[in-house]
Amino acid sequence: MLRIALQSKGRLNEKSIALLREAGISIEESSRKLLSRSSNFPMEVLYLRDDDIPQTVSCGIADIGIVGYNEVMERAYPVDVLKHLEFGKCRLSLAIPKYLEYDGPEFFNGKRVATSYPVILKSYFDRKGISCEIREIAGSVEISPSIGLADGIFDIVSSGGTLVQNGLAEVETVMESDAVLIGRPGLDEEKMQTVRTLLSRFTSVLRSRGKKYMLVNVPNDKIDEALEIIPSMKSPTLLPLADKGWSAIHAVVDETEVWEKADRLKQIGAEDILVLSMEKLII
Repeated sequence: MLRIALQSKGRLNEKSIALLREAGISIEESSRKLLSRSSNFPMEVLYLRDDDIPQTVSCGIADIGIVGYNEVMERAYPVDVLKHLEFGKCRLSLAIPKYLEYDGPEFFNGKRVATSYPVILKSYFDRKGISCEIREIAGSVEISPSIGLADGIFDIVSSGGTLVQNGLAEVETVMESDAVLIGRPGLDEEKMQTVRTLLSRFTSVLRSRGKKYMLVNVPNDKIDEALEIIPSMKSPTLLPLADKGWSAIHAVVDETEVWEKADRLKQIGAEDILVLSMEKLII
């Protein structure tokens, strides 16, 4: 049985559980449980702090895990990044009091920077040839400049609202992060087969997000033009209509492009455009 480590609470917990459920994997409710099991997939779920997940996977207590890429880079345990999961997006950035003038990374020479991510920050400063004092603290990093603990901070930024509330301005983005599926190197073939099945399901779920299924009736002499507007994923699906001289085209399109494509299709004489929600796109 495959064991996956998930964040017990926090920004990635709910979305990780939702991804598993969208992939057809039912799991027991996790309230106050360290371990739960799927009723329809060979998997059990281990709930941990996010910063413990890379080590837990690396040493084999869990086979795979979902965790922020920033934690993978900071902890630096030997794990394989199997897939970026396209949620939990954030960035790790340097910020300083907004009243200070910033002239580039050299600003931090001789300064004090507070962070919960000293490994990533030291690597960045080493690459830039910058010498500063890195002060590692856990939590409430953003208040460090206001209480005189540091001249700037290095922390996770999502919307930037917390920085603004604490009188800080973001000045350098050091790395982008999102949730990733990680795995222990050297899994046996049986577990790897389960992992491949899981990856296939995750990929199908992620590819279907933000997509719509479009059906459109077009004159046969306009098929080529229509296919330029709504290109298919592989080869076009064309169905002849009972009304001679007309065909139906089926296509998957990005939700953000539906209206623009519908307008262009109508301009070439297309009719009866039907747009449907898409539950899954299994590859």
